[in-house]
Amino acid sequence: MQTELLKPTDRGLYCPAGNFYVDAWKSVDQNIVTHAHADHARRGSKSYLAAKEGEQVLRTRLGSDAQIEFRRYGEPVSVNGVKVTLYPAGHILGSAQIRIEKDGYVVVLSGDYKREADSTCTAYESIRCHTFVTESTFGLPIYRWPNPEKVFEQINAWWRSNQEVGKASLVLAYSLGKAQRVLEGIDSSIGPIYTHGAVEKLNESYRDSGISLPSTTYVGEVDAKQTDWTKALIIAPPSVMGGSWIRRFGKLSSALASGWMQIRGTRRRRGLDSGFIVSDHVDWQGLIRSIEETEAQSVWVTHGYADVVARSLVEKGIDARTIETEFQGELLEQPSEASQTQDATDG
Repeated sequence: MQTELLKPTDRGLYCPAGNFYVDAWKSVDQNIVTHAHADHARRGSKSYLAAKEGEQVLRTRLGSDAQIEFRRYGEPVSVNGVKVTLYPAGHILGSAQIRIEKDGYVVVLSGDYKREADSTCTAYESIRCHTFVTESTFGLPIYRWPNPEKVFEQINAWWRSNQEVGKASLVLAYSLGKAQRVLEGIDSSIGPIYTHGAVEKLNESYRDSGISLPSTTYVGEVDAKQTDWTKALIIAPPSVMGGSWIRRFGKLSSALASGWMQIRGTRRRRGLDSGFIVSDHVDWQGLIRSIEETEAQSVWVTHGYADVVARSLVEKGIDARTIETEFQGELLEQPSEASQTQDATDG
C-alpha cells in the first residue's frame, strides 16, 4: 500500500491512488500545498488544496485567479477515493502536514515544521502514521535552538544599544513567516518599526488573517532624508545587503535572524554586525523527537542533512531512506534580487 500512496517523481511527490501531488514543483492537475513559501507553492497547477488558515498568504503568493480549495485543520476531504486531512505544522501561517490514508495505511508529509509555539500560526501537532516524510534542514546535532524568549531579549538589547550610539537597527529576515515572527517577539515600545515592501505586503496578509502584529511603516511611504532612523528597527529580506536600498538609513547595525547563526563565523562571513538564532524549522532534538512520536515504521528524509538523519534513524532500527526533492528549506546563501519578492526560501 505504501507504494500506491506515495512515490517521488520528476514533478513532485505523487499519490497514484488519488492522482494528486503534494508541493509539486512543476505544473500538475491537482496539487496539495503544505505552505506558501515559493519552493513549496509553485504557480501553474490547475487546482490546489491548502489549509484555510493560510488563505491570505497563499493568495498573495499564487494570485487571485488560482483555483484553490481551502480546508480547516482536521477536516478530511476525499480526493479520488483517498482520504486527505491537513494538520498544523507550526512553520508559518497556514503551514500544514498532509495526512494521506487509504485502506488503513497512513502516510504523513510534514512539509517544513517547527515545534516552538508562537502567536503567528497554529502550533505543530504530532500525527501517528506508517510512513513519515520529513525535512532535515538542520539535521545535525550541533543545531539546538535556545529559548526563544532569551533570543528576543537579545534582539531588544541590541536595538537599544544601537539607539544609544545613534545607529539604525536592520534585522534581515525572510518576508514570509520569519519577519512576522520577529515582529511578534520583539518589544515594539522601544521605537518605531519600518519594513521593506516585501515584508509589509505579507504583514498585511497576516493582519487580514487575524494575526496581531505591532504597528509597522513601509519604508517607501516616508521621506528618508526627513526621518530619524537612529531609533528605528528596520526589517527587510536578506537580499537587501550590499545593495543601494540600505544607504538611506545612514549609520546602521545589521543582524540576521536565522538558524544558521548557530554556527560560529556565519556573521563574520556575511559582513554582519550581529546575528540571532531564530528558525522556523525544527532543530536536531525536535527533528528526532517528532519522528519518534509518529511511530512510523518507514521514514523518508529530504532537503537538508538527509543522509545524516537517515543514517541516525537506521542505527535506531528505523527503516529510513533519503529522497530527492526541489525543496530548499532555510538557505544560508544570499537570495537573488529576482527571488526577493517571492522569498524563494524561508530563512
